[in-house]
Amino acid sequence: MHRRSALGGAITALATAAAGVLVAAAVSTAPAVAAPAGTGTGYLHTNGNKIVDSTGATVRITGINWFGMETDNKTFHGLWSTNPWRGQIDKMASLGYNTLRVPYSNDALKPGATASGINDFVNPDLVGLSPLQILDKVIAYAGGKGMRVILDRHRPTSAGQSALWYAPTVSEATWINDWKMLAQRYAGNTTVIGADLHNEPHAEGTNPAATGACWGCGDPARDWRLAAERAGNAVLSVQPNWLIFVEGVSCPSGGLSNVWDNDPSNDEDCGWWGGNLTKAKDFPVRLDVPNRLVYSPHEYATSVFEQNWFKSPDFPTNLPGIWDKYWGYLYKQNIAPIMMGEFGSTLADPRDKVWLEKLMAYTGTGIDGMSFTYWSWNPNSGDTGGIALDDWTNINTTKQAILQPYLIAPVGGGGGPTGTPTATPTSSPPPPTGGCTGAYRQVNAWQGGFQGELTVTNTGTGTVNPWQVTWTWPAGVSLASGWNATVTQSGTTVTAAAPTWAGALAPGASVTVGFTANGPSAAPGAVKLNGVAC
Repeated sequence: MHRRSALGGAITALATAAAGVLVAAAVSTAPAVAAPAGTGTGYLHTNGNKIVDSTGATVRITGINWFGMETDNKTFHGLWSTNPWRGQIDKMASLGYNTLRVPYSNDALKPGATASGINDFVNPDLVGLSPLQILDKVIAYAGGKGMRVILDRHRPTSAGQSALWYAPTVSEATWINDWKMLAQRYAGNTTVIGADLHNEPHAEGTNPAATGACWGCGDPARDWRLAAERAGNAVLSVQPNWLIFVEGVSCPSGGLSNVWDNDPSNDEDCGWWGGNLTKAKDFPVRLDVPNRLVYSPHEYATSVFEQNWFKSPDFPTNLPGIWDKYWGYLYKQNIAPIMMGEFGSTLADPRDKVWLEKLMAYTGTGIDGMSFTYWSWNPNSGDTGGIALDDWTNINTTKQAILQPYLIAPVGGGGGPTGTPTATPTSSPPPPTGGCTGAYRQVNAWQGGFQGELTVTNTGTGTVNPWQVTWTWPAGVSLASGWNATVTQSGTTVTAAAPTWAGALAPGASVTVGFTANGPSAAPGAVKLNGVAC
């Protein structure tokens, strides 16, 4: 949970989030165009310094970190609060965060790993689930809101971060094999868009006896650039559609400067852990699949560590030049996209508010600006705090007001805690050619409510676009929340309308609509696909 700058300041940091839905999209060769909102269609790839979707439309990731899966809890923090997990994602989407960055440790992926810190009265549907099963649910629900998910290997173990991508108990082979497992698990799920390979590689040891992560030094055991290539290409061999997010180092040599030895050759300009990409132009990460690389620096303020530039007489006018040097040049020279994976502050120091305002302006406004995921949703990040306040429900309005002009809301986002939709279909859905089948599974039940999944398969000969599923419930059963569709209720009739990002249901294809409901457990009755009985 702790990280340090190259200058040795300890900082608490975590991250987490997830989103997902089971849809696939074909890649298009259409020219790049600007998308007004949302996170695009299908899988994402790069085009110069832009991230674009399967149609070529520009996508700006404006997300947030929700951490905890990398800690001893092995799942999202805040599940102990009185705000249900879906309510928290509802709030993130309604505020305009279109992506979740989810930190994890390899401990959370082990067979038999147990999630803890869950309020079973508020989140009864999570009881007994493994960390990966909880992640599945978060991905499905966030995906239903049009959000995307980036998975972040934050730590080898829940004990703490590491300078290198491997540790005494977690080998490079384990690191890579776990990434391949995740890539296979979410193959075809366009909510999950990529892998942040290792969080905050950084320097250890004092030069010339460096033992930490270097960039371009050529040592296979320490060169983070080479390791990122090995892992990135392994992931792409399983899932060629993912983006590969590569963070920087802190000191390119991999060692801390010895300013006392009077040898300038051992001294270098260092930055934040994961924040120094000065060598990426000369030593770029080379991936076997083109247009998949996104550089992902981290950037923090004085509440994390008092870097020298915060004390400079020309602060804050010096900041853009510092960002240009460490990572911004990659974007400005059209080398690759930038996605700031972490940045944040408590804003306790007035300089930090100036820093955040300057940083957001530096990223640019609108769809063409640099992408980012803010640190963090969690209020329990010790040296940054969060967007959520300590009740995990209300928000820090000062931080949100600075970020708000730069957020590109997810299409389908903005629903309240009960899953109330923000939009309804503008025209009646067309009837299918043929028929359908429906299959219901009750996932969980508790006093006063239950959770279920209704899977509807198009057995006809024509594609249904857009699709719409309806069913009826007995009197006394009411919808609490829904996902993988825009789910509403009128009287005893429930309607699940296709989301904009997955509107078509091809012959033989299925859609699974998930929901929670209040009242006695009841299977959906009179199920129909676009008016045709299943």
